[in-house]
Amino acid sequence: MKMTTHVGPTDMKETWYLLDAEGKTLGRLSSQIALLLRGKHLPSYTPSSSPKTHCIVVNAGKVVLTGDKLHGKLYHRFTGYPGGIRTRTAGEIFATKPTQLFRLSVQRMLPKNSLGRALLKNLVVYAGPEHPHQAQKPSPLALTENGELKYPFGA
Repeated sequence: MKMTTHVGPTDMKETWYLLDAEGKTLGRLSSQIALLLRGKHLPSYTPSSSPKTHCIVVNAGKVVLTGDKLHGKLYHRFTGYPGGIRTRTAGEIFATKPTQLFRLSVQRMLPKNSLGRALLKNLVVYAGPEHPHQAQKPSPLALTENGELKYPFGA
């Protein structure tokens, strides 16, 4: 008889990954990071659980947006008041806070529930090349030619 085993939070090991976003396309990198945060690269993937996977992104200020997205892509937010919709272009957000644009991109690829909010806390984005997470010993990840992540463990 086959039995399905469920991996609980105590069975998971905390892992940290480091990604360099310099020269990479924003959407392609964001989709790979969303898969990484969900834990879909693990053999013990469970849709309803949060793996202890953390992702550090450096050089987010040097990410590339293809086409006319800097001027044509609009981001809306609502203040809660009548007539309070505020619209900014991707270029305006990128000029002031490139990390916010990166976080928005990954956030919208995660589930829209409490699990997605918990997973987004495992993403740390820095505009420059330095980060203060050397103590966690993050494993560096690179992208292949077709934009997918090269995992250090061969998955």
